[in-house]
Amino acid sequence: MLKQILLFIALTLSLGACKNKPDTKTKDINTLLDNWHLAATNADLDTYFSAFDEKAIYIGTDASERWTKAEFFSFCEPYFKKGKAWDFKAYDRKIYFSEDGQTAWFNELLNTWMGVCRASGVLTFKDNIWKISHYQLSVTVKNENMKQFLEIK
Repeated sequence: MLKQILLFIALTLSLGACKNKPDTKTKDINTLLDNWHLAATNADLDTYFSAFDEKAIYIGTDASERWTKAEFFSFCEPYFKKGKAWDFKAYDRKIYFSEDGQTAWFNELLNTWMGVCRASGVLTFKDNIWKISHYQLSVTVKNENMKQFLEIK
């Protein structure tokens, strides 16, 4: 009987731990992304780029903006060295996980100097840490403003 009670307790605890894993991963990713955005606000180049995987790709709002980590670093460095980069405030972020829990993808809305933007990205879990592998930023246009937007474009 004691073995059954101990087995029941062990199973209950292990199920509880499994249940909390996605919540912990979600919290870790939210912290990473929030700190990453904050690093840009504070022009903290080292923190900003340490969030990227070595093979990361950053896609900006302009059609020509598809950068490797090194290319994006070269673009960003002058802004960060001036002590002023950009200030994006994320809200309405959604995070999803692969079955093995080693890959996550997300989308978020951002308050920016361009108005509301949408971003999406992919993160990978390597060496016990989440890294941004892919990030894509886009400007949002309300459907009722599409004709004016197309005239500008």
